[in-house]
Amino acid sequence: MVKPADRKQIVSYLKSRFKLSERRACQLVGLSRTAFRYVTQWGKDEPLRKRLLELAKKHPSYGYLFLHGLLRGEGLVKNKKRIYRVYNEEGLQVRTKKRKKIIRPRMPMIMPIGKNIRWSMDFVSDQLANGRRFRVFNVIDDYSREVIGQLSDFSINGHQVARFLTQVIELRSAPDQIICDNGTEFTSKAMFYWQKESGVKLGFIQPGKPTQNAFVESLNGKFRNECLNQHWFRSIDDARHEIDQWREHYNHVRPHSALNYLSPVAFVNRAAWNELSHPSLGIKMGGRSNGSAWCIAWYQYGLSSACLQCLRKGLRECLEGGEYAEDSVVFSCSHALCPLI
Repeated sequence: MVKPADRKQIVSYLKSRFKLSERRACQLVGLSRTAFRYVTQWGKDEPLRKRLLELAKKHPSYGYLFLHGLLRGEGLVKNKKRIYRVYNEEGLQVRTKKRKKIIRPRMPMIMPIGKNIRWSMDFVSDQLANGRRFRVFNVIDDYSREVIGQLSDFSINGHQVARFLTQVIELRSAPDQIICDNGTEFTSKAMFYWQKESGVKLGFIQPGKPTQNAFVESLNGKFRNECLNQHWFRSIDDARHEIDQWREHYNHVRPHSALNYLSPVAFVNRAAWNELSHPSLGIKMGGRSNGSAWCIAWYQYGLSSACLQCLRKGLRECLEGGEYAEDSVVFSCSHALCPLI
């Protein structure tokens, strides 16, 4: 009952049904008597309608204001409201361009067979006691479930992510691939150039499919339940301290159900022991001297499987030499920041 045509019908109904005068019926409906008596002239817009359709077909991206400018230049119309009415009647509205959604193929989630083959990274947000928000950048090894590193700050951009990953790789071997979502930090130019320089491939999941990055999403849930929800951070330094303490506990103490209830570090150590003891390496670890040799190297130097190739070579050389004292065990390693250097 908003349009004048609908109100005309109501006025006619009131006049016929309740025998009201035209003046009284128009007052009740809110319609002027002039508008009630107006008779539409249908043939008046036909030349304008025909020319408007021709121009709209020739210029499909033009809206009614552009078409009004063309028709006004031809002298067919002066009032743009008339053009707008005919434009709507013909259904000539130009569709607003929708934002293009990024299309990425589904990535197969193949379980890595070793450490430092595939990592995953994502962000978690929380707030301090004063209400200020901060973010935590998490990086996890998909094979061992070990938290490789966590960066906490109020704002983290692509340059900070690239710099942090470079620092982490200096302490470990670079992975073949890092799985991440399509956040602006990961799709930035800084990460693009970092990928080219480091040789690490970034694997982007499909938009709106966080389950394709399940390893780090699982870590985020544990991290929030066991750390963020358990503490009330007074400052960003306090948050960093508590997060570092939790990461140390998570990697070295907390059992993981997917790792046969071993901690990530214990799982990596067991996997490294099994690999060094494999018959294909030509090393027999059954003897007492060989077993003690490994224990000396393992506990004295605090080694992990990051320098596995050098461990193989050094252990083989020591085993070929027979018995040796604890202070005579010497390994050589070419990896940066290795405890053997």
